[in-house]
Amino acid sequence: MLNQIYIRNFAIIEQLELDLKTGMSVMTGETGAGKSILVDALGLVLGDRADSDVVRHGAERAEICAYFDIEKLSDVQTWLKDHDLDNTDECVLRRIISAEGRSRGYINGSPAPMQLMKELGEMLVDIHGQHQHQSLLKADVQRHLLDDYAGNKKLAAQVQSIFQHWQDANQQLKALRQHAREKDARLELLGFHTQELKTLALGNNELQQLDKEQRRLANGDNLLQQCNAALQSLYENDPGSALSLINQHLAELEPLRQLEPQLASICGMLNEASIQIQEGCNELRHYIDRIELDPERLEQVEQRLSNIHDIARKHHVKPEAIPELLNTFSGELQQLKNVDMELDTLQQKIAQLGQKFIDTATKLSQKRNKAARKLVRQVTAIIQELGMPAGKFSIKLINRDTTTPHRHGLESISFEVTANPGQPAKPLSKVASGGELSRISLAIEVLLCNNQQIPTLIFDEVDTGIGGAVAETVGRQLRKLGESHQVLCVTHLPQVAALGHRHFQVNKQIHKNSTQTNIIELTENTRQDEIARMLGGVEITRQTRAHAKEMINRAEQA
Repeated sequence: MLNQIYIRNFAIIEQLELDLKTGMSVMTGETGAGKSILVDALGLVLGDRADSDVVRHGAERAEICAYFDIEKLSDVQTWLKDHDLDNTDECVLRRIISAEGRSRGYINGSPAPMQLMKELGEMLVDIHGQHQHQSLLKADVQRHLLDDYAGNKKLAAQVQSIFQHWQDANQQLKALRQHAREKDARLELLGFHTQELKTLALGNNELQQLDKEQRRLANGDNLLQQCNAALQSLYENDPGSALSLINQHLAELEPLRQLEPQLASICGMLNEASIQIQEGCNELRHYIDRIELDPERLEQVEQRLSNIHDIARKHHVKPEAIPELLNTFSGELQQLKNVDMELDTLQQKIAQLGQKFIDTATKLSQKRNKAARKLVRQVTAIIQELGMPAGKFSIKLINRDTTTPHRHGLESISFEVTANPGQPAKPLSKVASGGELSRISLAIEVLLCNNQQIPTLIFDEVDTGIGGAVAETVGRQLRKLGESHQVLCVTHLPQVAALGHRHFQVNKQIHKNSTQTNIIELTENTRQDEIARMLGGVEITRQTRAHAKEMINRAEQA
């Protein structure tokens, strides 16, 4: 559950630290005080998109931190461990938005992309917005709601996966049939290309070896000339060779060693140089003997290289890719030769996938039908308590053509309602008013929340458009939900606020040129004053205060 939220420089909040507990917490305040700011901030730390407008005017950045107790949330612990983000029994989500619009997210102190924060956030908090009931008109949303209620997540995913494989196999079949129609012409072309590449027979590393040999053969004359010149200067140009000169000066210096001992080391080095020159010249002479002057071989190598590069240009590949190209052509050639066999195999696979789809989708339909009957009874009961005494909710499962698989199963889902006796049920989009739609949505949300494992549920003014006894019924539903979940409810209705286990007040303060929103937890007395304000407006009378106290006492006895 959510233990604490810390907000700094967000919208009109300069700094706020709020501790939360289990049960139902309500948040109230005058219009424009910023009751939904906390919900917006929490949405950002859970991965919602953000821009620089959320940063408090004059501040460099906004910061939001949410601290969650995950001791009893094994799925969350496993997720964190799988992503190397685990950190004892607490999970800390942090979001920073700069005034320039840059955003950074952190999970347990480690940087995390928004997708990961959103994925984790969906396991920790479920936010129900005040306009969310409008989404109930969408067919996809209705299907998801029914499957969530029925616990069909894995089964629906299996149906979608089987459909995807069936669709992929059909696309392969279509391509294979196209290949079959073009088979003869393609076979002839591939046969020619394959034979051409086989005849070329480019070996492994042959291209590199040919390049190396070509460079050596093309430069044979130059190598021979330069090596002979070096040998002449170093050894054979007697008496002007380097070796003769060294030996001559060495002979002249040797007698002087007796007069100047320091010349001994110099004479040693010159003697060593003489030996090195003789050995080097011997090696050079052997190298000259091995130099090949083979114009015919050079012509063969250059022709081979020319053939390789010509074929590479023809097929628009690099020369070194020719062996891979041969494998590609050979594989396609073999595939075309086996196309009839592959067509039969693929058709059998499609038939098997089609049957597997029918079997799995039938199980999904059975679970949907069973869950739909139960959900209809429960939603009808709640909406009748919520000011629609004659209202009847229904779910129609409309069968599709079962010969053609569909990613969402054998049927489409349609939520329908009738608000008046004797009237047939019709789709929500055609008959439900805004108030009726919000009540149906609230009923479904309450029922779904009871079924799910998400620990923290937030309702942001979902009670808009109702009042009186209906509002009290809504409050009782949310309070009951608070017995198994942590519930945070932003409301403008005193009937709902009185049923909270804890009560927070949002107020906006204006100091000269700055505006700031604060959130404080109310005591027993200040809570009565807040409920009385919500009941009676600006002037709080003895009667409204007494009424507020009675509402609170009645809620505590519920």
